[in-house]
Amino acid sequence: MSSTLLEVTRASHEEVERLERLIVKDLQREPTNARERLFQNHRVRNMIDSMTTTTEKLIEIYEDKDSARKDEIAALGGQTATGTNVFSAFYDRLKEIREYHRRHPNAHVVDVGVEYEELLKEEPVVDFSGEEALGRYFDMHELYNEYINSKFGEAIEYSVYLDIFSKPDKIPLNRKQTRSYREYLEHLLEYLVYFFQRTEPLQDLDKIFAKVETDFEELWKEGNVQGWENNGTENGHFSLQDALIDLDYYSSAEELVEVGPEKLKEALAALGLKTGGTVQQRAERLFLTKHTPLEQLDKKHFARRLHVEQNGGVATSQKIDDSKELALLEAKIRKLCELLDETIVRTKENVEKKQALTYEEMEAEREEEEIQADTESDEDEQQIYNPLKLPMGWDGKPIPYWLYKLHGLGQEFKCEICGNHSYWGRRAFERHFKEWRHQHGMRCLGIPNTKNFNEITSIEEAKVLWERIQERQGLHKWRPDLEEEYEDKEGNIYNKKTYSDLQRQGLI
Repeated sequence: MSSTLLEVTRASHEEVERLERLIVKDLQREPTNARERLFQNHRVRNMIDSMTTTTEKLIEIYEDKDSARKDEIAALGGQTATGTNVFSAFYDRLKEIREYHRRHPNAHVVDVGVEYEELLKEEPVVDFSGEEALGRYFDMHELYNEYINSKFGEAIEYSVYLDIFSKPDKIPLNRKQTRSYREYLEHLLEYLVYFFQRTEPLQDLDKIFAKVETDFEELWKEGNVQGWENNGTENGHFSLQDALIDLDYYSSAEELVEVGPEKLKEALAALGLKTGGTVQQRAERLFLTKHTPLEQLDKKHFARRLHVEQNGGVATSQKIDDSKELALLEAKIRKLCELLDETIVRTKENVEKKQALTYEEMEAEREEEEIQADTESDEDEQQIYNPLKLPMGWDGKPIPYWLYKLHGLGQEFKCEICGNHSYWGRRAFERHFKEWRHQHGMRCLGIPNTKNFNEITSIEEAKVLWERIQERQGLHKWRPDLEEEYEDKEGNIYNKKTYSDLQRQGLI
């Protein structure tokens, strides 16, 4: 019945409205601890994503690029190729509805509200490492190892690294023009974004980054980007003060060798010259620029085409773009560190505290935190462990399994003879043979309620069995006064004749 496009549209609008009400209802509840607050935020985030997906489908339906919605509305109005026939459309629709219910006579109406209410009890799965402790601390050991093992970093303690990783502008500019530094920034930004999305799922990170990029473009044009002021950009070009070597202090290439291979490589790269070869070859190539202008050097010494400026500053367009990308990555990292400043402080305090504890003390503290996290949650909302789905007892807990098996509790028995009534448990099912069926069920069928019909719950089976008994004993063999059974209040069983005699005498 929900296959039509208009019905899909109605159901989609209903789903969006239900999710809106659920979000309001969930946010009205005040979380009792940080764990509950985290789960609440992720529940709301998931519902917002579902609303977004449903809304996109609705937009696609309303755009009606294939004219399916328009054709369906026209069909409901009775418009056909030959003209308009409202009555024909009405009876065709009525026939379709009747045919549907004929094919599905036992279709049940599903209460969608109950299903949506279950979303409020959901505990979303959020992937945190043990070190992160559900988003309370950072786990930056891999990034720390990458930093101290790189040429732009330095050997420092982990607690010190937590202070400086949010300040990339402190790294000298001549150490940033390397592939390893770019990869480090990308890994750092990736981790911070992933951590922020897990701990603050309701924040719009795209909007935050859009604002950062807008502010960055203005600062870049003015040359005021933090860490790149007049050193990284000047009139839109790359400045080489930090990378160049003053050759006036050197009289030969042999003296330049003492500078070292890395410094020579940086100076050559800044001038756009080839950086390969031995230390001696690098020194000789760089020393050529002392007495020969760059534009007069042989092209074989250059790594790529250069832009020569009147003031002597040399840069390639690729180097300008690379520098701008690095500066933008640093700006995004600084912004995320501002938003996660409390987490950085907590992480540093936690690391410093652990450094003063022994292994046994750390284990004891970890167990204490786990116990505290368990006790913080509301006991009334804790789920009861009941894998066998046993019935609940008077104390709100599942009954013992042996009691369930002994009485057959939880097992449903239906009797068609008694009007499809349900009896829960074997004991109640056996009792109904004597109480209900003796006076009502079997007598309505014109069949005696004897022991032969115990365990018979189908009307058809009872009639077949009664016919067989009549064929075996003869039509007039049954004597109701002797074979029909009656029961008194104390549970004593009598035949009809004895029961009637005792009743007349007032003994029953």
